[in-house]
Amino acid sequence: MARYKLIVEYDGTPYTGWQHQTNGRSVQEAVERAIGRFAGHAVRIHCAGRTDSGVHATHQVVHVDLEKDWRSDTVRDATNAHLKPEPVSILAAEIVPEAFNARISAVKRHYVYRILNRRAPAALEQNRVWHVAWRLDAASMQEAAQHLVGRHDFTTFRAAECQANSPIRTLDRLDVERIGDEIRVYASARSFLHHQVRSIVGTLERAGAGRWSVADVKAALDARDRSRCGPMAPSAGLYLIGVDYPPMDELADQGAHRPRDGGVEAKAEQDDRKG
Repeated sequence: MARYKLIVEYDGTPYTGWQHQTNGRSVQEAVERAIGRFAGHAVRIHCAGRTDSGVHATHQVVHVDLEKDWRSDTVRDATNAHLKPEPVSILAAEIVPEAFNARISAVKRHYVYRILNRRAPAALEQNRVWHVAWRLDAASMQEAAQHLVGRHDFTTFRAAECQANSPIRTLDRLDVERIGDEIRVYASARSFLHHQVRSIVGTLERAGAGRWSVADVKAALDARDRSRCGPMAPSAGLYLIGVDYPPMDELADQGAHRPRDGGVEAKAEQDDRKG
């Protein structure tokens, strides 16, 4: 039995989200089916962050256990061959220690949200950006964003159906920049609450449009009240772009003192949620 770490890229538009759903196709289902076809047995993969319907990834991380020790490039290439024509690609594969867990071992997750800020709608970037036709002031959005950085009670920016045990999160980075007609919002944290990033972006848009002041954004955070959140940004503009892990040799050393998956995995399913 060998454990593999995979880097996965996907367009989330045609899927119900990362994880298995009863109402449509999921990214997880597509990747598991592709791996199972070449490996010759059913597999279950575990990801670093379960993205919602319509959310994309340029650097999702998963781990999977295979009965045979395959070459890493074979795992990558054979999986990609069986993924066609799905808009999903395995960018890299490597053998990792059994202690590596794509979700539990992660120490930081990185997202970017893309806003197309011009009068004309998107043609080539449909379903990949949020089109906002009115002018946004990225400097005001950046100023407001800094009030959300750090350790806070993010109840205001938490979906009603969020299953995390606590609304307390530490937001390590929240930066806004304009590149031509595009505004990008970068967010980094160990874990996020359900819909936290999209809720924050929707609130920052209010500040950028001049409908809210910077003080209004801080007041919304301090209120700890979901009804004080701005309108939630659509899923199409959100991308998971990176996941950080400690060195593999450190994970191998820790593995002897930590149970494999089981209850620890179940708790992480609640605490390390999508953005």
